[in-house]
Amino acid sequence: MSSILLDTHAFIWLAENDQKLPTSVRETIEATDNVFVSIVSFWEISIKLKKERIFLACDFNDIESRFESTGFQLLSISIKDTIQLYNLPFYLKEHKDPFDRLLIAQAISRSLPLASCDKCFNAYPIQRVWE
Repeated sequence: MSSILLDTHAFIWLAENDQKLPTSVRETIEATDNVFVSIVSFWEISIKLKKERIFLACDFNDIESRFESTGFQLLSISIKDTIQLYNLPFYLKEHKDPFDRLLIAQAISRSLPLASCDKCFNAYPIQRVWE
């Protein structure tokens, strides 16, 4: 695989060497030339840390240097992404998470496979990479 976008949990689990990330997904990511992490994920992490819905092994203030050490590429949000987001249907009533929806929009607009354990992503025209 030449490129892949990581869902927020996939990035965290990979960075923290968490066993929740399947070995096959880890190997796929490691064999991929261009690994992208969206700025959306850092936005999500910062909010969920403040709300104590997630916890990290490192201080969030150090996340930029930790990210830079991965060699991954930061994916910014483009106007094209927001247009894709606007046109993205709500296939599942319960799937209104704005972070997930923006990641899906980015995956679609850039034709990127998305590494995510979230099965509701299968309703969208993306390639979900998991196990």
